Amino acid sequence: MSAILEVQNVIKQYGDYTALNNVSLTIPKGSIYGLLGPNGAGKTSLIRIINQITIPDSGTVLFDGEVLKPEHVSAIGYLPEERGLYKTMKVGEQCLYLAQLKGLSQQEAKKQLKYWFEKFEIESWWDKKIQELSKGMAQKIQFVVTVLHQPKLLILDEPFSGFDPVNANLIKDEIIELNKKGTSVIFSTHRMESVEEMCDHIALIHKSNKLIEGKLNDVKRQYRSNSFQVGILTNNVEGLMYQLTQKFTVGQTNFKSLNEDLKLEVQLGNHNSNELLSILTEFGQVTHFVEKIPSVNDIFIQTVSQ
Repeated sequence: MSAILEVQNVIKQYGDYTALNNVSLTIPKGSIYGLLGPNGAGKTSLIRIINQITIPDSGTVLFDGEVLKPEHVSAIGYLPEERGLYKTMKVGEQCLYLAQLKGLSQQEAKKQLKYWFEKFEIESWWDKKIQELSKGMAQKIQFVVTVLHQPKLLILDEPFSGFDPVNANLIKDEIIELNKKGTSVIFSTHRMESVEEMCDHIALIHKSNKLIEGKLNDVKRQYRSNSFQVGILTNNVEGLMYQLTQKFTVGQTNFKSLNEDLKLEVQLGNHNSNELLSILTEFGQVTHFVEKIPSVNDIFIQTVSQ
């Protein structure tokens, strides 16, 4: 799969502090790529380099196969966590100005703005000043001007900050729709449920170093605990537990009566799931049998803690 962005051995220092330590990343075309890490990990430094706000001390960044150049800015949309709208300017005037900075003609900018303002049902905001809008309303305007020029790469830093659940879902749906139309997305957030729901690739940066990168499903498989959550209706709990503990490590999570299924968490160790299932079916009716796969939040906490 070809890459929309490649970060190759990038180092960035501020005096004696190393913000990025030989970081390499590959963002595939058409992906929604979760860029994760605790505060101070180096994510913002990397995003600033991609947007050419700063330059690396060493290393290379390639955009769509070419060394990153100033003209590539027009193919990138960047929604920073700290929004940068001019509070005393009118919404429409500001949107036109920012659209033209991204290379759109005034005519094309008006056409695109009409589309987005109608889509979000915000036509009445055109002559309002930014300072008259709520934080969530201003976020919508910021999102519109970020995607207005139909960027190849969209960089979103905490895009749902300030939105109520309804509008957060609205923006989420628009991000997914843009991605379906071919826009690649770098998604930086602390909301792990959003990463789980939206991202197909992730990277984790911690203390200036890349610790994890890959397809989300592959990363989750790497962090498998090799344990299963099972449920079984049985009238011979003692016999079942004896047989299970001969091979497996078993944690009982729930058992109230013979009319309710016994719920267990079973660590396979050196054995396999077929052996576990075979024992269970000898002792009763299996009601639940699923591998325990770690969430992105589990992986994040485990990796950063270690």
